Parts: sequence; C-alpha cells; structure tokens
Amino acid sequence: MSVLRLSATLATGLLAGLLLSACASHKPAPGSAGDAYQARRYSHASDAAPLRVLTPEEVADAVPRADPILAAGNHSPYTVSGKTYRILDNHAGYRERGIASWYGAKFDGHETSNGEIFDVYAPSAAHRTLPIPVYARVTNLDNGRSVIVRVNDRGPFHSERLIDLSYAAAVKLGFDQRGTAPVEVEVVSIAGVDDRRDAPGGHYRYLQLGAFGSADSAQRLRSQVQAFVQVPVEISEVDVNGDILYRVRLGPVADGEQLALLQQQLRDGGYPAGQPLP
Repeated sequence: MSVLRLSATLATGLLAGLLLSACASHKPAPGSAGDAYQARRYSHASDAAPLRVLTPEEVADAVPRADPILAAGNHSPYTVSGKTYRILDNHAGYRERGIASWYGAKFDGHETSNGEIFDVYAPSAAHRTLPIPVYARVTNLDNGRSVIVRVNDRGPFHSERLIDLSYAAAVKLGFDQRGTAPVEVEVVSIAGVDDRRDAPGGHYRYLQLGAFGSADSAQRLRSQVQAFVQVPVEISEVDVNGDILYRVRLGPVADGEQLALLQQQLRDGGYPAGQPLP
C-alpha cells in the first residue's frame, strides 16, 4: 500500500472517529467486561450493516505480532447476564469449532474491551475466554475460506456462538449475508509474547492518535492536542515496507485510570480516544 493511499485511509478513519466520538456516551474504563460495562458501552440500541460494502479481495489478514498481554481487557472472572466467565491462563494450542456471528455499525468507533477502537473494516474478533490481544485463524467450515483476526474484544454472550467477527472478517469468510457460519478457531502461535496480566505496571501507557505519511499533518495534530492535555504528545517515525510514517502518541501515563481519564478528555475535545499501546 502506498503512503498516499495509507494516509488517505488513516485520515478517513480519523474523521470517522471524530464524528463518532462527538455522539458517544460516557463509558467506564475498559477492562471490567461485566454487565455494567457491556450495558453502557454503545450508544445505539440495535446493530446494522455498515454503509460501505466490502468485497473479500479488499480484506487483508491481520498481521500477527508479539503484542504483550496486559491487564486491560483481561479481568477474570467476569459476569455477564448472570453467567461467569474465566479468561484462559494458557491459550497455547487453542483450537475449537463452533458458530461464528459478526457485529457491525452499532459498535464501530467504540472501545473494545481492552480500550482499542473497533473498526468494522478491520479483521478483528471478540471471544469470551481467550486473553486479548491474541491472533487467531478462523476458517469457514462450509467453504474452506479463512482469515486471521486480532482478538481484542469480549463476546459473543450467546451460548450457541463461539466467536464474534468484524464485518470485514465475515466478508472474507463469505457469510456476511447469512449472519452466522460454522467455523474453526485456532490461535496463531507467536514467539516472544510477554504476558503481563499480573505484573506491576501491566497496563497500556500510551495512546496513539494516528499515523501519517505527512510530517506536517502529524505536527498539526500534535499541536492541536498538546494545547489541552497535560501529558506529552510526541511524534515518532516508523518504517513500514520502506515508507516512512509519522505516529502521533500521548503519554506515558501512570496507570489505567489515568489512561481512561485521558481518553475521556480527548473525546470531550472532539478527538478520537486513540489506540492504547504498551
């Protein structure tokens, strides 16, 4: 993907986040995953398909990486609708078959259980007991199609379903018109993953607001945000397949509570809440 195309995509996502954050209701800090959190996290009463329709060719697999497993989003045990769930201590070799469903526009732009922002057009998923984030290969048993997703949310809270997929992942698997499909879910093994769920300081310390192909665009956002937040706002360069991107991030923060307060401050200022980073 070229820098210009990537920049345009990121800019579109940033604008969508700005619009959605303006109408989002106040939500408690991510991580509890229980009834109160599930009940208050979304502003729409019912789900719907997104306005922009994808084709399977437009959906790329999530790229597995050794993301640390932090306390955020992994509160265990937790209770939803009177049923208690426990996050797996060891997910190595996890493989299970069941029914997949997908979720869409109701959730787009809102926080997932670990504080990331849900994007219906990204290959992601929700699972009740896998630690998050992890990566999994999901295969549609009806047609053999597969997709690699990033598991970063909790659900589905229906006993007959195993996993909730983003709209994009459902399109890749070919069941977006049906709603559900029989699947096999297999965790992707990644070397070097650091499990910090019980470690002191095992939380997200930064918020990334965006990554831009233009240094000027990154600097403008930095200047705007730094004017009303009390934590440092930095720009860092990263090489992505030979293209230089300029990432805007806030932090470090002291703990999960300060991170949640900073996210709310950003929403109140008309900005997206950002993607938490370790």
